[in-house]
Amino acid sequence: MKQIPQRIAFLCLLLFPAPLLAQPKANDVTTPLHALQPDYPVSYGAPATESVKQVLDRIYRYLDTVTPPRFRDRSTGKVLVNTAAINEQTTWQQGDFRLTSYEWGVTYCGMLLAGEATGDQKFTNYTMSRLQFIADALPAFKQLYKQAGNNNNPLRAVMFPHALDDAGAMCAAVVKTLSAGGPSNLRPMADNYIAYISSKEFRLPDGTLARNRPQRNTLWLDDLYMSVPALAQMGKLTGNTRYFDDAVKQVLQFSARMFNKEKGLYMHGWVQGMDVHPQFNWARANGWALLAMAELLDVLPDAHPGRKAVLTQFQALAKGLAAYQSGHGLWHQLLDRNDSYLETSATAIYTYCFARGVNRGWLNAMAYAPAALLAWNAVASKVSAGGQVEGTCVGTGMAFDPAFYYYRPVNVYAAHGYGPVLLAGAEVINLLKRHTFGINDSSLQLSE
Repeated sequence: MKQIPQRIAFLCLLLFPAPLLAQPKANDVTTPLHALQPDYPVSYGAPATESVKQVLDRIYRYLDTVTPPRFRDRSTGKVLVNTAAINEQTTWQQGDFRLTSYEWGVTYCGMLLAGEATGDQKFTNYTMSRLQFIADALPAFKQLYKQAGNNNNPLRAVMFPHALDDAGAMCAAVVKTLSAGGPSNLRPMADNYIAYISSKEFRLPDGTLARNRPQRNTLWLDDLYMSVPALAQMGKLTGNTRYFDDAVKQVLQFSARMFNKEKGLYMHGWVQGMDVHPQFNWARANGWALLAMAELLDVLPDAHPGRKAVLTQFQALAKGLAAYQSGHGLWHQLLDRNDSYLETSATAIYTYCFARGVNRGWLNAMAYAPAALLAWNAVASKVSAGGQVEGTCVGTGMAFDPAFYYYRPVNVYAAHGYGPVLLAGAEVINLLKRHTFGINDSSLQLSE
């Protein structure tokens, strides 16, 4: 048989390459399918410390701009240059957030931790400057109130707290700032706040902190955070064990009524006298509970008789929460209802608490560190280029029907998102300093 000329063979390859040059198809024999890159909805793996810091920087730049520590005259619009100019027309200069709210108490704590974790003084200065601004103005406003009883007094909630929301988170932030070298005139603020929590807030007969809304004798899970960190910090500051004792009592007595051991989650609200409680496992309230316990464990003496019980409860809730983390890294608004939306602020709180638990030895590092990093990557994706936190549920009361929780709005001006994200990022930086991570057979693993 005559041989095909070389030139003709070359032309055949050019004209009809498929049959002659076909690549072997990807199958279990030709390709390591387990190593194929998944289409993750958020980054997967351990973030670089620098990338975490960049997220914190964006939030700082935004908040430093939109929360000016200044007063203005309501009638003239002029900014007050000193406290001597304070009068009945004095109000806050307009900003995006309130500098004395409980949400901003969390933000102040987040800024302090960010400064500690990164070594960047601007975060610390954010808290120091604003709390000192409030403390410096407080005597003038007190005198004004004595003279005029001014109901528009912008520091009225600081002087006369009338709910745990007014006192708890701010008290913890003030004491932490004092401990970080803040000015001594912060101490009267702390004393005033803790006096309200300890002796003025409504309690059940057994001493459990409660509210009379929306029903009489109601426990809100949120109130663990609105009380326990303040009590814990005052216990540390003063050495008075009664504050520790009260904090432990709140954790255990709330848990006895509200923790579902089968799910490993808390219900949001409990009402004395109800023989059945619809259990809505609202994400952020569970976050407040976990964060309250983390704050208490940070300072509760090892020898305190309640420490073991608090640690056991912290671990039980962490285990329950870990089981409900979504594949996106975020948690749902109602934790056990996957058709409710994914929510940022709760996820940020869990991120912080998981990372803190690992760093403090309260949680197993191999089990919880990957979940914390996945959660952080998800949270970071919710921080806009301008530093606003997206996907945060607005302020939320308690209810006995699901629609209320399903349809709570989300908003970048929901102040609840900023402190938790700062805390989360700062503690993730600490986590990355303490531990190394790698990809083993495509999965994130602790390398130690």
